[in-house]
Formats: sequence, C-alpha cells, structure tokens
Amino acid sequence: MRLSVHVSRCVEIKDVVFWRLCTTNPFVLFSSILFVSCVSWAERLHFLKKTGKSGPILSERENDILALLELMSVPHIGSQRIRNLVSRFKSAGAALAASPRELVQINGIDKTIARLIKTAIDRKFAETQLELLHQANARIITFWDKDYPPALKNIYDPPAVLFVRGSLVNDDERGVAVVGTRSPSAYGKLMTEKLSRELAQNSITVISGLARGVDTISHRVSLSAAGRTIAVLGSGVDVIYPNENSSLAESIMENGALLSEFPMGSKPDAPHFPRRNRLISGIGKGVIVVEAGLKSGALITAHFAADQGREVFAVPGNINNPKSLGCNSLIQQGAKLICSIQDVLDELQFSSTGGNGSKNRLPDVSLSEAEKNLLDILTTEPLHIDQIAKTVGLPTYNALAVLLSLELKNLVRQIPGKNFVRA
Repeated sequence: MRLSVHVSRCVEIKDVVFWRLCTTNPFVLFSSILFVSCVSWAERLHFLKKTGKSGPILSERENDILALLELMSVPHIGSQRIRNLVSRFKSAGAALAASPRELVQINGIDKTIARLIKTAIDRKFAETQLELLHQANARIITFWDKDYPPALKNIYDPPAVLFVRGSLVNDDERGVAVVGTRSPSAYGKLMTEKLSRELAQNSITVISGLARGVDTISHRVSLSAAGRTIAVLGSGVDVIYPNENSSLAESIMENGALLSEFPMGSKPDAPHFPRRNRLISGIGKGVIVVEAGLKSGALITAHFAADQGREVFAVPGNINNPKSLGCNSLIQQGAKLICSIQDVLDELQFSSTGGNGSKNRLPDVSLSEAEKNLLDILTTEPLHIDQIAKTVGLPTYNALAVLLSLELKNLVRQIPGKNFVRA
C-alpha cells in the first residue's frame, strides 16, 4: 500500500497528535519528510484543507508557487504588479505578509490594490491550480527561474508565471515562429511544410499557436522532421483548442512544450489570443508569416515581433489572392521577403545544418531521365496532370506513373483537382 494511504489514514485519526509527534519523535519526523517527497501536491493540499495548517507539508518551492497563485487571484493585480511586488519583497509570500503601508510604496500599488491584496485573495483558486497542475503533469516556471525563456524577459509586460507541459531547453532560444491563416491555400500549405521542415532540419525550434491551418501544419511537419516545436496557447495548457489537435499536443509535449500564461482550466476566450501572440513572437528570434489576409491574427503577431525587435519575414503571394494580401502588405512595410530558408538563416546569422531551400537543387536520390524532366517543370505552383503530360510529351497514364514514383521519393505532392507541386 502506498505511503500516502498510510499517512492519510494516520492523520485522519488525529491531526493535532500527528503534528506534535513530528516535533518530538525523530521517526515520525522522518516519515513526514518522506510524505512531502512522495505524495502529490493534490494529496498534500487535501491534508492542508482538512487541518487548516501550513508547514512542512508543502516544500519551500511549492509554498512560493502557492503564494504567487494567490497573488494572481487578486483582482486587477496583473503580471507587472506581481513582478514589482516580488522584486521589492523578494518573494510572493513576503509580499502577501506586507502591511498596507508597505504595499503602497510599490509602483502600481495604490490603497485600493493594497486592500485587495489583504482581503481578496482566493486561496481555493491557488490550491485548485496546484491540483490541476498535478493532474495534467504540468509545471509552473516563474519570471525569476533560470529556465524562464530569456527572450521573453525583454518583451513588454512579460508573464510573471508560465504554465508548461513538456520541456523547454536552451536550444529553444534558436527558435523561429511560423504563423498564418487558419485556412491556407494549396500554396500556403506547401510553403508552410517546406519552411517548417527546413527549419527543423537546421535545428531551429518551430514556434506557433496550435491553431488550425498554418499553425497545425508547422507543428506537425517540424515533429515529422525530428525537430522541436513549442505551441503557445490562448487557453490553459490543459485545455487543448481546437480539440482535434489533442493528439498533436501530446506529440508536441514529447519533443517540445505547450506553454501558456493563462491559468489551468482557462477557456480559449477571444481576448486571450492577441496576448498569446506577443509570446509567440517574443520567444524566438523571428517570425515567418506564410500566408495571411489583411485581418489575420498573424499580422498581430508580426506587429508584436517588430515592436519587440524581432525579425519579420513574409512569404510573397499572388496579388489576386486575398489570403496573400497580408503578407504582401508586410513586405511593403519593410518585412523581409523570403524566397528560401537561406534568407532566414542569413538574416538571423544562423549556421546552416540542413536543407538550403533551393527549389532547383537536385535531390540526393537516384532519378530516371523521365523523373528528372518531369521534376524540372514542377514548382510550388499547382500544375494539372494534363498540362504536365503535354509539357513533357508523355501520355497521361505514363506521366501519372512517373509522378507516383516521385511522390514515393517525397519529391512531389498531389493536391486536390489532380494538380501536382514540387515538395
């Protein structure tokens, strides 16, 4: 039987006796230490609720997190005020213990906020958050932790707390966001796949927002290329949106992270997404907008990137396609026009470790003369099978056979309408 069951039964007999024994009997004290190290936050919080006590049941780190969550529960507090409080008092717990007179000395804390800090803390919210963290195998990274993304510390109003599922590593600083429309064209899908794959092949972490369309493609392709990817959510990290990306989210956690500034259980409310976008742009070195209309949320991410001093790249598109108007507008405003991944590597001064993105580079596979001729006429623009057959001078059925061979070699992709593009 688990230790937690033994201890739980013990404390249910007489809580006060248990605590007195901890201070007088070394064996019981040792058992209580084991209890702290082996039992989940949720179980220990259940004990706290029963006894109304604090102390060794939570570790120092857990008490700090609990205090931060309590501060977060105060109305109108915000990340800026939390950072100011912890900077002055050295810990959230010390800030909570400060007098109103001490609190109003802090920038942004007036008498009203000071009174709320002393009277409006929602401890149940904080305890529930710890329980939800445990259930989702998630953790909290604070602004003061070593593993807080360094680039985020330099953006406007960085979150005091990040909720994370998965892992963040130092190499994620070498990251680039890939964003765009939720309903990309065939060209948009192709360019998203191409750029995301080549970013991953160059050991660059792909950052996006787990939304439908470009976001989903960028995450999925980077993982298929054995790369790392980070999904920044507009909800709690335990609330996957859209729901059809649940399995993708699980894969991301295995080789990357889900990240959010919103508490556990938060729904994907519309106001969350613009705030989410500033984190997408802020984590990495630059943002690539693949395809976006003039009202696309991807343009918000691009504007945040520019304000944060990040590089903004845009893939040019057909001037008659409404889904390309946003990208073309960004280029007019000074975004870097991107023709290949090499443009990104050069601008960010990243060394190349993978594909160079040149569409005319011969693949490192054996090709027949017919395959070479057919591959030579294909570009990223869709071409119908009838036009392909006519151009290379082959019967349609022969051209289809050659295209199938090229598809199996991952050099060509078929898209709806019997059209083909170069992969």
